[in-house]
Amino acid sequence: MSFPRYKSYKESGVEWLGDVPEHWVACRFSRVILAIKDGTHGTFSRMTEGKVFLSAKNVNNGRIEISDDESLITWKDHSDIVSNGFPQKGDLLLTIVGTIGRSCVYSLDEAIAFQRSVCFIRLKKSCLPQFFYFLTQSKFFQEQLQSRSKSSAQAGVYMGDVSATSIMFPTNYEEQQIIAAFLDRETAKIDALITEQQRLIELLKEKRQAVISHAITTGLNPDVPMKDSGVEWLGEVPEHWETVRLGALFKETAEPGNDELPVLSVSIHNGVSDREFEDDELERKVVRSEDRSKYKRVKVGDLVYNMMRAWQGGFGTVVVPGMVSPAYVVARPTRQIRADFIEQLLRTQQAVEELRRNSRGVTDFRLRLYWSEFKPIKVALPSIKEQHDIMEFLDRETAKFDELTTEAERAINFLQEHRMALISAAVTGKIDVRRLI
Repeated sequence: MSFPRYKSYKESGVEWLGDVPEHWVACRFSRVILAIKDGTHGTFSRMTEGKVFLSAKNVNNGRIEISDDESLITWKDHSDIVSNGFPQKGDLLLTIVGTIGRSCVYSLDEAIAFQRSVCFIRLKKSCLPQFFYFLTQSKFFQEQLQSRSKSSAQAGVYMGDVSATSIMFPTNYEEQQIIAAFLDRETAKIDALITEQQRLIELLKEKRQAVISHAITTGLNPDVPMKDSGVEWLGEVPEHWETVRLGALFKETAEPGNDELPVLSVSIHNGVSDREFEDDELERKVVRSEDRSKYKRVKVGDLVYNMMRAWQGGFGTVVVPGMVSPAYVVARPTRQIRADFIEQLLRTQQAVEELRRNSRGVTDFRLRLYWSEFKPIKVALPSIKEQHDIMEFLDRETAKFDELTTEAERAINFLQEHRMALISAAVTGKIDVRRLI
């Protein structure tokens, strides 16, 4: 769909912005701001039990998102919170620490206490909040924020950086309403398509895991006779499969590493990496030791698990020689088996619950699965040939699911780019939407 342009344009005065519609204003954001304030910098020890401060995670996709098990602190809960103000209905919320640039129009009736990762922006009455919400979501505004972000443990911008950003807008309030209404309508259509693709990805993920779980626990022959395994979490298994302790299949090993080997990572999603990641590629920040002899050496075919995340699926099979963190357990096969078969079995829902039951710790975040608790766990095992057949089948089937998932992810990326481009064009006057409402 092509959109009309305004009849006449003028120089914006901002080199990288170019021309703007003749009747629009180009200025700094500070010109339309009545007040801007971030949240508390103090301790959160005074929080009411079961309640939290509003933070960056609550600001998403144009709205405030609060989970069912979460409630936020109001002014009534804590009138002693040190703050110069609270957001009011109609203010803009903008995330300024960590994930920078998410925004929404504050729609709650209550005054909520908030963390410094969020700031509120109170606009002049001649400015429509919903228009300026879309403006903050435009590419040109987002790029300015990113360019001003400070390098530290967490990226962030100051309120002065926000105020100093360049903006442009029509001074006519009705025109702001028209543009906002157009973008409300069009982005809602795009968001609905994105949601469909996200649901598809979740469905593919569920079906993929169902295929894996069925093959890894019952084999490929639907007519095979079954028997009671005698193990509660396993239930019935094929009659000819062997029920065996993990300690009879693996031994724990802790060979020291060396400077020639890569440090491999273990992910709850992807297993053991096939190379050493750079710091910015890691899922979470880790501190690596300069003394590589402290790491544990691993060989192809070893099974590795993260003691603290085993119950979440933190297992992997080694595909390249390397070494892993000393916090990991390295289990080396003592007989001819497919370690990746065991890995997939231990990632099934019923196995994860069994691993969790055998882990030790006060809370979920402190649970650890030690070797002494790992080795007595029993699994059902087919012959090595059947293990090969099952894993080859799963390689073929999961590849199909992965291809469909990749296509859905590409569609989401395209829709998100289209959404950003449409917003950017409308709020910078590159298109005239007044005749499209």
